[in-house]
Parts: sequence; structure tokens; C-alpha cells
Amino acid sequence: MQLTLAAIAASPDHYLHSFEGADAVIVPMDRAAYARSIFLDARISPAGDGAALFPASALAEAAPPPQTTAWIFHVAHCGSTLLARALEHVSSGLVLREPMALRQLAFAPDPVRLRLALAMLSRRYGGEAPTLIKANVPVNALLPALAAADPAAPAVFLYLGLEDYALAVLRSPQHRGWVRELAARFAGALPGSDDAASLAALWLWQMRAFAAALDVMPQGVTLDAERFYAAPGPTLAALAPRLGRAVDPARVAEAVSGPLFQTYSKRPGAAFDNTARLERRALLMRELAGDLAQVRGLAARTAPDLPALETRIASAAL
Repeated sequence: MQLTLAAIAASPDHYLHSFEGADAVIVPMDRAAYARSIFLDARISPAGDGAALFPASALAEAAPPPQTTAWIFHVAHCGSTLLARALEHVSSGLVLREPMALRQLAFAPDPVRLRLALAMLSRRYGGEAPTLIKANVPVNALLPALAAADPAAPAVFLYLGLEDYALAVLRSPQHRGWVRELAARFAGALPGSDDAASLAALWLWQMRAFAAALDVMPQGVTLDAERFYAAPGPTLAALAPRLGRAVDPARVAEAVSGPLFQTYSKRPGAAFDNTARLERRALLMRELAGDLAQVRGLAARTAPDLPALETRIASAAL
């Protein structure tokens, strides 16, 4: 039986994956497919074959109003995938990790398509907690629109302090290339900016976006990733209710002691835990000492609002 647009719009089993020209790409999903899809971009693991194209404008007309959605906004390389997977383990409700459609809209904003994406991504299975969306870094450019769309939405802004962020994202040539690309695209970094200048610009852009969103979203909280790494159990127990999700203490204990926190969150087969992360961090602190000093100096010289910004972010801490 051929699906109608109304049927597609009604159920999370029909996932809005992305936009292709004038069309919306719809992928078949179910609860298990959402759970096993570490990311909902090209790495999605659908419920079956049969992705289909439907006119985005027609689907937008058929879609219901967006429901309240819970959010994880983050700065990247700060444990956001681990946090999202852990919240999925300890509470009920859909968790969508890095929907491709939102990333596309960050690069090519479109209010009509954004409303469609929010309507499709916010759907939930009957009686469940609000769907939780883990965005990715480009989606931080959409924060003004997302906050305006639902100011009461619960959200966590996961971040790292400036030096900790430098340690996380300057650790390889590939990471440095990512920083330069994103800083030039979204943070106003000048072409040819060195890595330290690009890093400072990217971090400041994200902290300012978070601070502005917090002023509009009273349910928002901030979370320093180092706190999450150091005390995952208490953090999960405190955060889940703030995101509208009932938490089971037994499942928290199970998650923290189980394989989720002993393997790399993006590649579950690879061993990695907080001890290994801290060992890597100590090594990087020695290797990147010059970069750290340069980054802090640049931020202090170019951002007179830096102390107030850091205070604002800390003031909304979970």
C-alpha cells in the first residue's frame, strides 16, 4: 500500500533523513534502528531498504506542529555522543544523534524546511518522553531560530573550557583542519588564520551562541564535559529529569559500569575509557603547551567579553 504524506508525517517510523533538491529523503526506521544508529547521517542503520523521495513543500503542509524537543548542543569532541548514548540507556524515549537535515539547514537556512525538520524530528512513540536530539557543531548556527521556535524546550549546552577545548581539537592534523574549516565558515575566522586563532574564534563563537540561547531558554543548563567525565553517574541522574526524562538509578549504575563507558562511543568495538582519556590529556598538555598559551592570549586580547562570557556559562551549570 502506498504511503500518504499524512501517514509519513505521523510516525517516527518514517524518518526525515535529509533534503535532496526539492525533495525530502524519507528512510524507514523503528525503535531498534534508532538505537543502533550511532549517527543519523550517512552512517544511519535503517530498518530496511526503500528510502524514498517526497516533495518537501507538500510534506511541510502535511506535517503537524512540532512537539517540544529536548536538546544536546555541544562544541564537539566533548563527550556528546557518550552523553546521548548514556541518556538513551538510562531513560526512555527516542534519542536522535546528529540528524543530517539539521546540519544541511545550518549551511543553507530555510525557515519552512526548519519547521518541517522540527515537526518530523520531534515525533515520539506513544506516551514517551520528549525526543532528545543531539545536534552537531554547525547546528549551533541555528540556535537563534531553534530557541525562538520553542523557548521552553529543555536543553543542555555541553562544553569545554578554552584550554580543555584546545586539547581536544588540536590533537591531530585532521582535527586542526576541521577547526580551520568550521571557524572560517561560522566563526568569522579570516582565511589563512593559524590554528590557535581559528580555535579561539570557534570556541568564542560557540560560547556566545550558548550564552544568547540561555537568555531565551530558561530550561537550559550548561555542563562542563570534564564534570561529566569525572562523575558520569551523578551527572546522568541530575541531567535526565532536566531534559524531561524519568531516570532509573539501576540503569544508571549499569550504564556507568558497563561497556558503554569502557569503549569509544563513536566506535563501540574500540576500547577507551576515562583513564585512557586522562592519560592522553596529560601527554597533550605537554605537547601543546605553546598552543595553549597562544590560544588563551589571543582570546584575552581579542575578546573583552571573555570574563563575562565564562561567568555566564558557569552561572547556568547543572
